[in-house]
Amino acid sequence: MTTMAVRATEVSISAIFVGLLLLLSASVVNGEVHYRDFVLTEKNYTRLCSTKSMLVVNDSFPGPTVYVRKGDTLYVNVYNQGSYGITIHWHGVNQPRNPWFDGAEYVTQCNILPGTNFTYQVLFSEEEGSLWWHAHSEWARYSVHGVIVIHPVDGTSYPFPRPDGEKVIVLASWYTEDVYATIAERLAEGADLLVSEAYTINGEPGDFCECSNETTHRWTIDYGKTYLLRLLNADMNAELFFAIADHNVTVVGSDAAYLKPFSSEFVLISPGQTIDVLLTANQPPGQYYIASRQYYSNMFKYSGYDHTNATAILEYSGNYTSPSTPFFPSGLPPYTDYKAATSFVQSMRNLVNPADVPMDVTTRMFITVSLNQFMLKINDTTDEAYPSASVNNISWYNPWTDVLQAYYRNISGFYTTDFPDDPPTFFNFTQHDLPLNTTAEPERGTKVKVLEYNEEVEIVFQNTDVMNSSENHPMHLHGHSFYVLGTGFGIYNNETDPLTFNLVDPPYQNTASVPKDGWLAIRFRANNPGVWLWHCHLDKHLTWGMNAVFIVKNGGTEDTSIRDPPAYMPPCRPDSRLRLDEFSGSGEKLYLTSM
Repeated sequence: MTTMAVRATEVSISAIFVGLLLLLSASVVNGEVHYRDFVLTEKNYTRLCSTKSMLVVNDSFPGPTVYVRKGDTLYVNVYNQGSYGITIHWHGVNQPRNPWFDGAEYVTQCNILPGTNFTYQVLFSEEEGSLWWHAHSEWARYSVHGVIVIHPVDGTSYPFPRPDGEKVIVLASWYTEDVYATIAERLAEGADLLVSEAYTINGEPGDFCECSNETTHRWTIDYGKTYLLRLLNADMNAELFFAIADHNVTVVGSDAAYLKPFSSEFVLISPGQTIDVLLTANQPPGQYYIASRQYYSNMFKYSGYDHTNATAILEYSGNYTSPSTPFFPSGLPPYTDYKAATSFVQSMRNLVNPADVPMDVTTRMFITVSLNQFMLKINDTTDEAYPSASVNNISWYNPWTDVLQAYYRNISGFYTTDFPDDPPTFFNFTQHDLPLNTTAEPERGTKVKVLEYNEEVEIVFQNTDVMNSSENHPMHLHGHSFYVLGTGFGIYNNETDPLTFNLVDPPYQNTASVPKDGWLAIRFRANNPGVWLWHCHLDKHLTWGMNAVFIVKNGGTEDTSIRDPPAYMPPCRPDSRLRLDEFSGSGEKLYLTSM
């Protein structure tokens, strides 16, 4: 077990508090109850020949791995000793009827202020495999994240031979600059919101980056053994290819749901996704590079990308003569290899056959995902363009009281229920060099879509090439997993493309990518009452507004209704946000973002 993979242990909590938690947990779970402390502090790290201070959990980057079993309950007391507000999201954990602890800032809670603490109740239900936790308050997640390992219930096992060992591998971003100050500056300038200077594997950039080869992450394995690798892409804005030199992997799961096993030279993993693979140590003893690089699908004028290759070293135990340089994975695809990316995604099939795919669809939504721009009047003669992002041409605007509080307590004025099922205009969505006036300037609003309890929903996400900006968009839904029925290139055809849907064994995920110049079709049951964010998991797009909210209404019984709120939630107040949007004397607000 590595130092970052710290097993869940009981922490010092007052006897009264423990008693209250035990009483509460006894009514909601059948599994074990775990308690953890997450202490957020600033700590210095040196990478790429430069030292910087950044916010981390329990003095570790990546943060600690949490271990539970299917059906367990986890209580995490988050102590914020940093300098700005924070929330923690339990990514992919459905939290049945429990949106109060989902951790989406300004959607289900306001932030945990510096010098205060808040205890999350995390309810595990159907999930089994690998998920993760991360900050959900703007860009804080670049340094505040970690893996959640959900083992099978005692007495059961994996749907494959038990591996000889397990390994957590976290892929992430590295920035040498002050992320928060730079974001504020870039928003004010209308510029791109940061391109990483390197990627990391378990916190280290690896041999191909400056001042990094002495700290490259190493993993020692034994010949003949099989290992379960739990991969997480915690990167801020990049889908990543991943490969191990001379070793194929067998893909067995994604987003805490099992897949039909398939062999591959490489893995494509989107930000927010977890993928579980089996690795058999069957090559001549030696040293082999584990490597990752960006899959780049963008031509957007605001964007550049990180060309670095992050590396770690896999080394066999024992005595042998190894080459002076580890072998590099020849199967790692080039940066722009869309055929490799598409092939990997299309290889995913649900282990369950037939899967429980919703077949009585009552709500169908066709949602365009676009990068746009706002025109801001600077003075009588000058207008300046600022980047934005939208879904159905609506760019999300954070309220100062979270949507869940406003909904639960019936407080008006913080959101509207008119998020549309279709875009305002239809055009040649994937045409290159579209006129800038193809779509109107996005509407800024806090618009939600209300769903009846247990209704079955189909969404087709259509990528657009407005401003020549089409790229893959990994879309993540809180509170639910969904079946990925299919993807395709070009404009979705509602007569012929449904004929290609996989309704037998589609993968069951919480994050899936809308392909560049293409579409993604998903279905889910709205069987989890609450307020649930959905958004692009490229954080620059989230900052620019590519997100919205579902409100799932209560069913007719207590067991189909939102749980009662906890006695304490972090308070909301009008000045709790960092406002980065007042760029002119007009006082017009462009972005509302918080850190």
